[in-house]
Amino acid sequence: MNAVPIEPQELIGPNPRPERRGEGWSRTRWLTLIALVFAAQVGFIFALGERHFKPPRAVANVPMLILADDSDELLGLDDPTLFALPHANDFASAIWMRTPVPPPPSFRWSESPQWLLPATGNFGEVFTGFMKTNKFVRPSLDFKPPAKVSEMVLPLSPVVAENSTLQIEGDLAQRKLLTSVNLPSWPCADLIAPSKVQVLVDEAGDVVSAVLFPSDNGVETAAQYDPADQRALELARAARFAPASHLAVGQMIFNWRIMPLTATNAPSNP
Repeated sequence: MNAVPIEPQELIGPNPRPERRGEGWSRTRWLTLIALVFAAQVGFIFALGERHFKPPRAVANVPMLILADDSDELLGLDDPTLFALPHANDFASAIWMRTPVPPPPSFRWSESPQWLLPATGNFGEVFTGFMKTNKFVRPSLDFKPPAKVSEMVLPLSPVVAENSTLQIEGDLAQRKLLTSVNLPSWPCADLIAPSKVQVLVDEAGDVVSAVLFPSDNGVETAAQYDPADQRALELARAARFAPASHLAVGQMIFNWRIMPLTATNAPSNP
């Protein structure tokens, strides 16, 4: 038999593909990675880039703190020695804090002038001679001007009133009196104090209340004439005023006229 030679490769089998070591990524993988990194950077730039915020509102009418300097006059009031010791800013600092600077002497020195003394022996001679040779009019010592005499004209008014009068005071004086008031005269030997009546008038003009006031003088109160006061109360209650939108309070003052009493018995002749 003929022996067939066997190749060594056939005994071992087919050679596997040798593994390649040290080879990097492919070009496609590198381009993809670069594109991803670039896209990530662009995204970060747009995400973290500059943003335009709204401008803040202007702050107005808020309290402000201002620090005062040492020149503030109000801070000087806290000094306990303000009026006890001299200060640099008081009224005398312009004088006592400035040292007088004497003028420098001139390089051309000269002797100071020596004035001649006046002659003391003839003091007053010129004035005495002037007084002896001139005559003067003695001045008048009456400095008060003469008074101007003028005639004073006094109005002659009757001592006793001719008629009794009515005077209205207070808020009631603003309202017109509609009723006519006939004031009598009273026969009396002495003067009669005025009768003062305080009245309250409603909106319709009617007198709601009438109160007689006593006289301010205690002596006059004791000698008050009762019929005149009673007549004053009657006239005040019967008075009627113009209507208004509110109540009115006032005083009705009755100034009475007196008539002298007639003598009933004539004095007998002795």
